[in-house]
Amino acid sequence: MRNRNATAYRFLAPYLLIFSVFWVWPIISSFMISFQATRTVPWRFAPGFNWGRLIGDPAFFNALKNTLLILVIQVPVMIALAMVMAVLLNSPLLKARGLYRFAFFAPVVVGEVAYSAVFRLMFSLDFGIVNKLLNSIGLPKIDWFSNVTPAMALIMIAVTWRWAGYNAIILLAGMQSIPEDVYEAATLDRVSKLKQFFHITLPLLKPVIVFCLVLSIIGTMQLFTEPFLITERGGPGGGTETLGLLLYRQGFRSLNFGYASAVAYTMAALAIAITLVQLWLTREKQ
Repeated sequence: MRNRNATAYRFLAPYLLIFSVFWVWPIISSFMISFQATRTVPWRFAPGFNWGRLIGDPAFFNALKNTLLILVIQVPVMIALAMVMAVLLNSPLLKARGLYRFAFFAPVVVGEVAYSAVFRLMFSLDFGIVNKLLNSIGLPKIDWFSNVTPAMALIMIAVTWRWAGYNAIILLAGMQSIPEDVYEAATLDRVSKLKQFFHITLPLLKPVIVFCLVLSIIGTMQLFTEPFLITERGGPGGGTETLGLLLYRQGFRSLNFGYASAVAYTMAALAIAITLVQLWLTREKQ
């Protein structure tokens, strides 16, 4: 048995070596860097320098506020929309279901740069199709890129468009794993379809919904692409800057690696904390 275990670990050794070099060591190294002042030559150990700045940095709290705002508003809306899409995709009345499933999942595989450019064109003030539609129904144009509230709404719309279909496919897989005889028994008892959804489908889908929520929380905490490409690096005036964008700006624009590492670990800690709270709130009661 011992020889068999040794053989297995020999086969695992190349992967474990690569994992240690490119994953474990960077994680440890970046944590150590967060305790150093990296704007001096040579770097010096200053435990409270970056973490102390984090507590009193208005830019950090602005990015945190924007990130949490997206988390609180966009994620529930996206999961609710994904649920509606999954119910429609699961309907036996729907024809060409395979085509619709692909169409809903397709935004995930579209290049981030390409779809960001399309969104900028669609929401352009002067020639965007969205403002033309608003004018056609008698509403004024909206400057989506120069005002904070429309810009934040645009980020939420873009993220929802990209990931709602992805979550819908996951929820659809969960729905299709529910035994049909449960619904047949409910139908024989003359339970309406609406009551079946709320009293059968949703409770049995709870683990899948929690999984989608966890993925969405982690994704939101590291949101970068949309505010960087669509609203031009978190504009206007930092109104859509997220923690991921702040990390990029500090680490790769200002070359302040120590402070960027502190921001990164704060993001990770917040994502873990919010996820644990959410798991606790949705735990199964014995």
